[in-house]
Amino acid sequence: MATEVVQDAAMNRFELLVDGQQAGIADYILRDDTIVFVHTEIDPAYRGQGLGDEIARGALNLVRAETDLRVVTRCPFITQWIAEHPDYQDLLTR
Repeated sequence: MATEVVQDAAMNRFELLVDGQQAGIADYILRDDTIVFVHTEIDPAYRGQGLGDEIARGALNLVRAETDLRVVTRCPFITQWIAEHPDYQDLLTR
């Protein structure tokens, strides 16, 4: 199973692709110098495979690598994921 996280800037979302098929999304809103994660969802057909971890890590890695934006979490899943992964907490304060 090959996974990839890509950004769809026109839709304000990151998409998780599994073998080329969309398996999940992480929606966001851009505000000034922040990216606000508002909703994350894995397609029911793909649940239970650890793919929430994949989309969270992939989306945050893209934010880190390609922007200077500070992350704000309004999505409970992304909030919990960052709390459990201290190496991503710097994104909350930069």
